[in-house]
Amino acid sequence: MGYVEQHLRETIQIVEKLDATSIEAMADLLVQVRSDGGRVFFLGVGGSAGNCSHAVNDFRKIVGMECYAPTDNVSELTARTNDEGWTSVFVEWLKISRLLARDAVFVFSVGGGNLEKNISPNLVTALQYAKSIGARVLGVVGRDGGYTAEVADACVIVPTVNADNVTPHSEAFQAVIWHLLVSHPKLKANPTKWEATVATAAPAR
Repeated sequence: MGYVEQHLRETIQIVEKLDATSIEAMADLLVQVRSDGGRVFFLGVGGSAGNCSHAVNDFRKIVGMECYAPTDNVSELTARTNDEGWTSVFVEWLKISRLLARDAVFVFSVGGGNLEKNISPNLVTALQYAKSIGARVLGVVGRDGGYTAEVADACVIVPTVNADNVTPHSEAFQAVIWHLLVSHPKLKANPTKWEATVATAAPAR
C-alpha cells in the first residue's frame, strides 16, 4: 500500500472513531454563548493559528458570532513575545480584551498544552485565566488532549491512528470539525454563497 492510500485510510479510521456526542456538546455550548451575547476567542499556534484565522471568518460570517484570534494581530503578538515572553502572549491579550464569563476560549492544538513539558505554555496560562473568570472553554486537540482536554467544557480529541501522523491529522480535523459546527442547523445563521446560488438558480427549461 502506497502512502497516499495509507493516509486516506487513516482519515477514514479517524472519522469512524470521532466522538459525535462531544461535537454536539460543542454546538450546544456555542449556541449558549451566542445567546448570552458572548464572544469567542480562538487560540492556536503554528498551523493551528492559521486554522484559527479561518474559523474566525466562518463563525463571524456564517454563524453571526463576534470572534477573534490574537494571532491575526502580528504586531501585538510579536511585541508581546519580544517584551513579555511567549508564555503570556495569549493571556495578556485576553485581559486587554476584557474576557468575560459569557465569552468562550476555543483552542486548536495538536498537544493541548503542557506546562511541565513546556509545550504550548501560552495556551495553558490563557486557559487558566479563562477558567478563573468562568469563561467557557472548547477545544479540538490531538494526542491525549493535554491541558485543554483536562479543563474544557466541551472538547474533541482527534483519535491517534498513526503516531507518525498526529500533527497532520489533528490540524486537518480541526478544519473538519469547525466546518461541521458552522454548518450545524443549531448555529448556521447565514447562507454560504455557493449553496445559496444553487438554491436560487432558475430551473432549466
